[in-house]
Amino acid sequence: MTQRTLVLLKPDAVRRGLVGNVLARFEAKGLSIVALEHRHIDGAQADAHYAEHVERDFYPPLRAFVTSGPLVALVLEGDEAIEVVRAINGSTDGRKAAPGTIRGDLSLSNRENLVHGSDSPESAAREIALWFPALG
Repeated sequence: MTQRTLVLLKPDAVRRGLVGNVLARFEAKGLSIVALEHRHIDGAQADAHYAEHVERDFYPPLRAFVTSGPLVALVLEGDEAIEVVRAINGSTDGRKAAPGTIRGDLSLSNRENLVHGSDSPESAAREIALWFPALG
């Protein structure tokens, strides 16, 4: 089933010059880039994106991190795109992610884990509408 999903290449990926490497991994798995934008987000955008985490103890440092520099937001499309992206990304904790995944190969910590991918069709729809309203 063809799906769309939101992916964020977080500030650590941009800062470390890994954008091309990460995008190539998605494209190599047959996913197409539907939309892509390089931007710096503010706290309000971070809060809207991570709405379910705003009250959690780990959120303030996460918010500071995602607003610390530019990131790349993109929409990918392809067969089972949500599941494919999550498999390519690897475990959220980059220190525990399997080799061969983006986080397993490239992540240096738990919080600074390079990428975000929508976790369900519902999340993908909400996140795409938030980041790319013309596509939502």
